[in-house]
Amino acid sequence: MNHAAPSKHQILKDVFGFDEFRPGQETVVDALLTGQSVLAVMPTGSGKSLCFQVPALVSGGLSVVVSPLIALMQDQVAALRLAGVAADSINSSRNRDENVAAWRRAAAGETRLLYLSPERLMTEPMLAALNKLGVTLIAIDEAHCISQWGPAFRPEYEMLSRLRDVFPGVPIVALTATADEVTRSDIVARLFGRKVDEVVLGFDRPNIKLTVEPKSGSKQQLLAFVKAHPKQSGIVYCLSRKKTEEAAALLAANGVRALPYHAGMNKDEREANQNSFMTEPYMVMVATIAFGMGIDKSDVRFVVHADLPASLEAYYQEIGRAGRDGAPARAHMLFGQGDIRMRRMFIDQEESSEERKRREKRRLEALVSYCEAQSCRRRILLSYFGETAAPCGNCDLCLEPAALADGTADAQRILEIVQRTGERYGATHIVDILRGARTEKIVAMGHDRLRLFGCGAARKKEEWRALIRQLVAGSFLLHDLEGYGGLSLLDKGRAVLAGELAFQHRPLPARRARRGREDEIAAALSGDQEQLLAELKALRFALAKARHLPAYLIFSDKTLLDMVRQRPRNLHEFAMVNGVGSTKLKDFGAQFLAVLTKDRTASAA
Repeated sequence: MNHAAPSKHQILKDVFGFDEFRPGQETVVDALLTGQSVLAVMPTGSGKSLCFQVPALVSGGLSVVVSPLIALMQDQVAALRLAGVAADSINSSRNRDENVAAWRRAAAGETRLLYLSPERLMTEPMLAALNKLGVTLIAIDEAHCISQWGPAFRPEYEMLSRLRDVFPGVPIVALTATADEVTRSDIVARLFGRKVDEVVLGFDRPNIKLTVEPKSGSKQQLLAFVKAHPKQSGIVYCLSRKKTEEAAALLAANGVRALPYHAGMNKDEREANQNSFMTEPYMVMVATIAFGMGIDKSDVRFVVHADLPASLEAYYQEIGRAGRDGAPARAHMLFGQGDIRMRRMFIDQEESSEERKRREKRRLEALVSYCEAQSCRRRILLSYFGETAAPCGNCDLCLEPAALADGTADAQRILEIVQRTGERYGATHIVDILRGARTEKIVAMGHDRLRLFGCGAARKKEEWRALIRQLVAGSFLLHDLEGYGGLSLLDKGRAVLAGELAFQHRPLPARRARRGREDEIAAALSGDQEQLLAELKALRFALAKARHLPAYLIFSDKTLLDMVRQRPRNLHEFAMVNGVGSTKLKDFGAQFLAVLTKDRTASAA
């Protein structure tokens, strides 16, 4: 007797415990169920995984999930198994016998979702073997890596473009939280051959307050910021392993519960520190970018960048780990000129094509423009991702506008040179003309004969570059990110050049006043509720420890909070809690109910 396939809503409720899809999820699910390929760009915390997990379970057969990090892969497999889903992974952290057993289960039709790294997937034997099994769906997580990770680092990510030829007719979904228009175009061209549905949700996270502070004693600045946020969980990102260790030690020595996390630590130590961060209150994780992908901790109240991130995409992804519960959160960056030099050096040393290096330098320029902005940071951040917005009222430049100086004369010099050189050269060439550098290119193009050649020799290169970045950030100049990085005039720039509009800029160095003490976030729970939440977390930790899993895979913080607020009295009511599916209801319901009902009885006594 044939049984009808379960519906998407049935899977959503019975397996994952949710009554409704979040915005954007159902659009992706429906497209995949009709055989369409999709590029889904959705903010951190919007539930990207369900977009492929639900159609995989509705369609049946074997779905392949490509994931860049073993830890992320293992967590998703463990979470699916806890929800009663036959999921598996084949990766280098498992011994050969375990990987062989996992493959046999997939080949026997027992596995619904098989997680693989791109290196494991993109081998001829694996592709041939999977082709024989009749794969029904391919999902590529963290898809921005296709465009942003250099070919020398993860060449198999570029090789994923073969999938549409190896598996014709199989829908492919690429998912990421972070992709500007250039990155999206790159993914579409490489992975889909320009034939794909795009689902791009809004990038705004209005609950996150955005602030940037020029470096002036960065260790003490970091300590002051973290100490101003007591009894809060946070993440501090550092550029190097050494700085990560030093910053964690500094915070710990000053009474902050801080732990380091970086790729140079052994696996057990990293996992222990991550588990402490996920399960214990008021922890601060000091980390390199090795930490964060796939982290599902809803009450991170701040993310600090002690050093300049790699790009606005990386910055957006990293600050997205704050405030996932929707409550107020902070994204604070310490920014110095030394950071720019270090980032440029990293790009120059990368083993990649000159075109890629040019693109990465343009991305760096966009990030520095954000740091040196004159007005609303959120508008600049959202415009980078192709969105328009009014001033947000929740960034430092809206709340405490920067002191500006008149820079009209210097702006007119820049704008005239851009115009007279044909609006096709980048900032480096324009600055060289201003400073009177007779480079080979300048002499060859005759630009040393321009009226303004050498007019800005008294200013340092970095000052002129900063002015150009502010002209870009203020929409006086357009910086061509997709092409060769040329600058061209916009309407506001033409108005300044014609003397019809003034240009105000932030003087260098842009030191801003120290901030006052932060407003405390009002407690959302009563004392009794806080105690109950602590007991539920303790139970979750014990259950996770017994299974050798991160605690949040048992139930997320959001689900525990919903338990506290709903106070279910029986299994039927417990099943109504957001995030409780049928398997977790069976496996954990009675134990959590014992804590919930015990607490109620104790309160009433």
